[in-house]
Amino acid sequence: MNKREELLEKSNKLPQAPGCYLMKDKSNQVIYVGKAKKLKARVGSYFNQSAKSVKTEFMVGHVDDFDFMVTSSEAESFILENNLIKEFTPKYNIRLRDDKSYPYLQVNFNEPFPRLEYVRRPKKEKGKQFYGPFPPGIPLSQILRILTKSFELRDCSLNEFRSRKTPCLLHQMKQCSAPCVKLITPESYAQSLELALSFFQGPVKSKRTLKIIEEKMMGYAEREEFEMAAILRDNFLVLSEFLEKFTAQKVESLETDQNTDLWSYWEGMEEVDISVYMIRSGLLLGHKNFNFVKSELIQDLEDEIVQKILQYYLAPDELLPSLAVIDFPDEGLKVLEEALQSTGDIKILGKSKKYQKLLDMCKKHAHDTQVVRLENADSVYQGLNKLKDLLKLKERPKILECYDIAIWQGKSPTASQIVFDEGRPDKTKYRHYHLQELPEGNNDFAMMREVVSRRVEHGKLPDVFVVDGGIAQVNTVTEVLKELKISVPVVGIAKSRDLTRGNFKTLENTRSEERLIIPGRSNPYILSKCPALFKIIVFMRDEAHRFSRRLHHKAESKRVMNTWLDEVDGIGEETKSKILKQLTMGQDELREFNVSDLVNYFGIKTHHAKAIYSYLHGESESRD
Repeated sequence: MNKREELLEKSNKLPQAPGCYLMKDKSNQVIYVGKAKKLKARVGSYFNQSAKSVKTEFMVGHVDDFDFMVTSSEAESFILENNLIKEFTPKYNIRLRDDKSYPYLQVNFNEPFPRLEYVRRPKKEKGKQFYGPFPPGIPLSQILRILTKSFELRDCSLNEFRSRKTPCLLHQMKQCSAPCVKLITPESYAQSLELALSFFQGPVKSKRTLKIIEEKMMGYAEREEFEMAAILRDNFLVLSEFLEKFTAQKVESLETDQNTDLWSYWEGMEEVDISVYMIRSGLLLGHKNFNFVKSELIQDLEDEIVQKILQYYLAPDELLPSLAVIDFPDEGLKVLEEALQSTGDIKILGKSKKYQKLLDMCKKHAHDTQVVRLENADSVYQGLNKLKDLLKLKERPKILECYDIAIWQGKSPTASQIVFDEGRPDKTKYRHYHLQELPEGNNDFAMMREVVSRRVEHGKLPDVFVVDGGIAQVNTVTEVLKELKISVPVVGIAKSRDLTRGNFKTLENTRSEERLIIPGRSNPYILSKCPALFKIIVFMRDEAHRFSRRLHHKAESKRVMNTWLDEVDGIGEETKSKILKQLTMGQDELREFNVSDLVNYFGIKTHHAKAIYSYLHGESESRD
């Protein structure tokens, strides 16, 4: 009996009940998570002789065993599947990814005298109120500053608010009511805050907010306080322009100001695009777009999309609307609504005449987004498929890791590990490595050997290693992997001078080409031939440089400080940390400072400055 027959026999013993199943490979890693109305029928279909997609067949070829979990309902299996995908990040599951973050207005009523805060990733907590999301590119931070100053709201952090004993400069400029020193009552402040927030609560209330600002402006003018009147006039114009822009996007077909999300999708030849339009207070504030490759599908398309909608709404930083209209038949959406009951009161609606015009607009956006992306060669899947072909891999690589070494005069060597998932940065997996200082100083090969050897100890390796460097660096990593009996392809990225165009004698006609170094290939691949792959690989290299420099500068600063500051008497850890944040010069430059200069420069106490002065000058006593 072969492996597939063994797994089919095991699946025949499963119950005909709803639940989830976890497919595992020979190393016991979960490579796919799925859900089923009937576990026995669904899991058995993978191992019988029925026709399957190429992707499904490939995944099944890697399955060595499976586990299962029975649930009480189909809705419960939806939620369990989502949680298991988050926990195991299986290789063959499609994950919903959006490469943008959207701005929100946050008001934290847990704080005294709440302020208007600009946030990118809101965290749902009791006592917090949010407005948005707003489309990328709008001047939300400017709008919040204007409203804060126009209604004299608190703008300082909670620590500053609690520590202040006297009003700040903004109060003197009539841009803050100074709640920190109780120059305004909580009731009056709440009224001002409510007027500021009204600006985001639909066109009618927004105009009320503008009317109040206009009246304040006229009041200053009548009192001949023309400077303040001019400031409010400029603020009024900016807010009016903002309001005019978004009033033009009023969704006329909605009869209420109900917060609504509209979902539709476009199935192209190779890729699927999902669009969601976000309507808040009757205004179309923005949209999000997600896409994946059709060939990656293992379950039915609509089942996959419904799972992605659930994944979207179960995200910790996603704010739920009261209604989600989904461009599907009603059948199956009731399960989604039931699964979302635990998150709050959100109603799910299928195809509806009332929303059909808006759903058509949403579908067109999904279609147009896909067309523009493919025509401009911006699809990450095009780039990754090209990498698959270049490396002669059996399947498209998903996880890429890039490494960069940073060293300064042989000291504080560091390395950065950058991880891209489906062509986009996965910053949760970025890592820094502190490397050993070598007697010979700068030895990139030895340091690369060290970092790769340390990396493979942690398991779950990427599909491809990307190295910043030429064939020598690539060979170093390849040798290390070979010694460790690990089979992961390695490529390098390096620049070269392209002198094939124009006059060879004219330096201006030369340009630097980004090349992909591939072991066994006689000539490097010129990345500009595939713009989609170019963007991924070059972005990875640049990210590795940025991330590596960040740790390197921190490590080097700490090393410099520790070489002499630890020897200064009476300097504690808190003071050292304060000095480190300001330290940008060497001892020779600091010796030109007197004690007062040191106090002002570092923001430290006089006796600490005297101790530093004495150390730098080799004196037992210091002088001003």
